[in-house]
Amino acid sequence: MGARTRVKMCGITNSYDAEEGVRAGVDALGFIFVEESPRHVSSENARGIISNLPPFIDCVGVFVDRDPKEVEEIIAYCGLSYAQLHGSEEPKYCERLARLTAPCKVIKAFRVGSETHEELFGPYNDVAQGVLLDTYAKGIAGGTGMAFDWRIIDRLRLQLPLILAGGLGPDNVREAIRQVRPFAIDVNSGVERTPGMKDEKKLRAFMEQVRLADQDTSLEG
Repeated sequence: MGARTRVKMCGITNSYDAEEGVRAGVDALGFIFVEESPRHVSSENARGIISNLPPFIDCVGVFVDRDPKEVEEIIAYCGLSYAQLHGSEEPKYCERLARLTAPCKVIKAFRVGSETHEELFGPYNDVAQGVLLDTYAKGIAGGTGMAFDWRIIDRLRLQLPLILAGGLGPDNVREAIRQVRPFAIDVNSGVERTPGMKDEKKLRAFMEQVRLADQDTSLEG
């Protein structure tokens, strides 16, 4: 039996969508603590949503170049499992955060384009639990809703578990998993009606495609 692809649904802003995600079978929920994002959530709102979740659902806080002290406070207040860093945070920042907020772990996000090279990732191997690859778009830290050329990934020679993001939806996630075989995938706009509001039908269709992809890779060996 092949490995199961984990799923994180990001951009959670309300309890209903969180509950629907749990029912659909997602492994993790993402909360965006970036005020410029249309999916921004306050720490108070996130704490309320998280406090009502069942066991074994990871909660991920998304941050961009935020003061580490503020990140530490949000992690503790909300009870986050992971901090996902989408800015220019250096390895020392990640190391400090992982040390001071344990057992919360760090995922480092990178925006990938044709100019991305493997040397970028090595310094984070000992300070992060995984890397998230999203689509590079000038001036945007993440959440572009666009896919990148997955063929780039092979030459990056990643040493950490890969979380694939960027323009994933029911129409392309099966092929993404077949080509890339990531440890996990991160979906946001691909299962939304409007920014910050999820679409149940799209979510369930997405999860069905993930299950089919896992069956495909199991048969391929």
